[in-house]
Amino acid sequence: MNGKGKVEVTDICKTYRKDDMNVTSLSHVYLSVEEGRFVSIIGPSGCGKSTLFNIMAGLLLPTSGEVTADGKSIIGRAGYVGYMLQKDMLLPWRTIEDNIILGLEIRGVPKKEALARALPMMEKYGLKGFEKHHPEELSGGMRQRAALLRTLLYDRDIILLDEPFGALDAQTRLSMQNWLLEIWQDFGKTVLFVTHDIDEAIYLSDDIYVFSARPGSVRARITVPIPRPRTTEDMTSPKFMELKHELIGLLYDKNSGVQQSSREERRMRA
Repeated sequence: MNGKGKVEVTDICKTYRKDDMNVTSLSHVYLSVEEGRFVSIIGPSGCGKSTLFNIMAGLLLPTSGEVTADGKSIIGRAGYVGYMLQKDMLLPWRTIEDNIILGLEIRGVPKKEALARALPMMEKYGLKGFEKHHPEELSGGMRQRAALLRTLLYDRDIILLDEPFGALDAQTRLSMQNWLLEIWQDFGKTVLFVTHDIDEAIYLSDDIYVFSARPGSVRARITVPIPRPRTTEDMTSPKFMELKHELIGLLYDKNSGVQQSSREERRMRA
């Protein structure tokens, strides 16, 4: 590994003013993501997961702390990482192919060249035949495919995915999870993935960070002990169920969470 795509979050805190009061969203958060790893973040609603992603994406400044990628600070550097939200954010007046190449066009790539790069990906990853369609003509799953391909074509080593499958039904969601794993394995990107779904986190991830309730801090970092490639049968295996039980305990046992958080922060500082 040459360090390309490695991410370090060091002692990030975020406090903001609301109704003349200081509200702390994130408290002393430490993350370390090695190049090419798939890492999920789980935690209660409102624990600051999306706030952390906005800081990492350069869209929001922390109150204190540092975020580095490839050894360099990316605080306030919008565009350094790829970032996909739960909503597909496709432009309704543009065709699917034109939506997918939007990031490339913003970066100054000529449309002909951008399409030459996009069309083979659309064919390989299940969007062939939909190039000239508009977003309203596609299902939710297909729109999310288009949005993810747009993010990949933006060509960043690090990709942040904030609950991209949260609005999908269970069957479509599982299909999209398998599709995402295929793409991740093909492209070798470093992925940080926010989800509320414990099963999804286990199935997709190399490592899982468990966040506490607000103010968000790291309760634990767990390495998933299930080898790749994974199949849906793994989701009912003893190892899977044991890890799921452990994660549920970390999410809902406040005392355990405080202890885990302290140990994790000490380990990350070392």
